[in-house]
Amino acid sequence: MMADIAAVMGRLTPAELDELRDLGPQGHLSRKHTEALDRAAGGPDAGRGYYVPTGSVSATGGPHLVLRSDVSGWLFGPATQIPQSQTGI
Repeated sequence: MMADIAAVMGRLTPAELDELRDLGPQGHLSRKHTEALDRAAGGPDAGRGYYVPTGSVSATGGPHLVLRSDVSGWLFGPATQIPQSQTGI
């Protein structure tokens, strides 16, 4: 599976990769981002397995989409887990 992720991500432009990195591991993907992933995966809707809905929706009613966890891990590395809030500090 990682080879597939590397191949798809390798087909994104440097600017598209930078934009995904700027969003962070759980950043909501815009249509522009999902279209770039679809293109890189082979065509319309081909990238759907590389991004997933969060369960929340935008103001327009569309689902919020994020990179699938293993795709995010490939892009950001394993050290990008979201830290849990510390209480009492």
